[in-house]
Amino acid sequence: MVHSTWGDWFVREEIEAADPGDGVIGWYLGCNGFVLRSASTTLYVDPYFGDGDPPNIVRMIPVPIDPADAADCDGVLVTHEHIDHMHPPSYGPLVEDLDADLYAPEAAYESPDYEGDLEVSDNRKNVIAAGGEFEVGDFTVHVRGANDPDAIEPVSYVIEHDSGTFFHAGDSRPAPEAFPGVADEFDVDVGALAFGSVGEIYEYDLGRGERTRWYMDENQVIEAANQLELDRLLPSHHDMWQGVGADPKVLHEHAASFRHPRVLEMPHVGCSFRLDEPGLRRMRALDGR
Repeated sequence: MVHSTWGDWFVREEIEAADPGDGVIGWYLGCNGFVLRSASTTLYVDPYFGDGDPPNIVRMIPVPIDPADAADCDGVLVTHEHIDHMHPPSYGPLVEDLDADLYAPEAAYESPDYEGDLEVSDNRKNVIAAGGEFEVGDFTVHVRGANDPDAIEPVSYVIEHDSGTFFHAGDSRPAPEAFPGVADEFDVDVGALAFGSVGEIYEYDLGRGERTRWYMDENQVIEAANQLELDRLLPSHHDMWQGVGADPKVLHEHAASFRHPRVLEMPHVGCSFRLDEPGLRRMRALDGR
C-alpha cells in the first residue's frame, strides 16, 4: 500500500500537466527514482514510493506520488532486484492499470527483495540484459553494465531522445569495465549517480546499529562521472535513509579538479530538469514563474 504525502497534485498538476514541447522534462522522485516525459511518452525509472522498513531502515523524505493516481505511463525501467528499485506496489499500478511495460533484469524477477506478488502479467514483463536495446515511444533505451556488489544482476540505462540523453546508473559504483564504453558510445547530457557514505542500518532485533557502506562516496561519484564523461551530474539516493549522512554540496569541491561533470545540479524531491538545457526548476516553476 502506498500513501502519498502530497496527495495527487504533483503527478497530475506538475508532471502530467507539463508541456515538454520538442524536448524532455525529467523529475526527481527521491530515492533513485526519476520520471522522464516527452510530448508523447512517459517513462519511470526505479520508482519507489514505499516506507522503507522502519525501525530498521527509515524513509526520511516525502512520498510524492501514489502511482494509482497516475494517468500516463508507457514504461517502467528497473536496474536491479532491491526493494527500493523493484517494488511491486510502486510500479504495479503504472504497469497493470496503464498498460505500460516493465523492463528489468532476470534476477529482479527471479530473486526480488520482496515477499509477495510481483504484480506484473506475462504480457507486460520484459527481461533485459546488458547490451540490449529497445524503444518505448520516442525514447530509445540502451541497457549497459553496472558495478553494484550488493546486487545480483545490476544494469544501467542510457535513455536517448532527439533532444538529449539521460543516464541512470542504478546503485552502481565506478565501473571501469562498463562506464568508459558508455562515454565512447554516447554523449550523455545528464547522469544520475547514487551518492552516499559509510553509515548505519539499525538492527532492531539486536538493539544496535550495524555499519554499512551506502552507495558511492564523494570520490567514487566523481570517478564515475569522469568515466562516463558526464556533462551534468544529478546526485541521488543520499536523501532517502536515516543513517546515510551524505551531503551532496561536498561534491563541488571534489569535482573542481576534474574535467567532469561540467555542471553539478542537486535536486530536491520534485525538482525538474530538461535534457536540452542546464538548470533545475523547483515545483510550480515550469512556466517560468
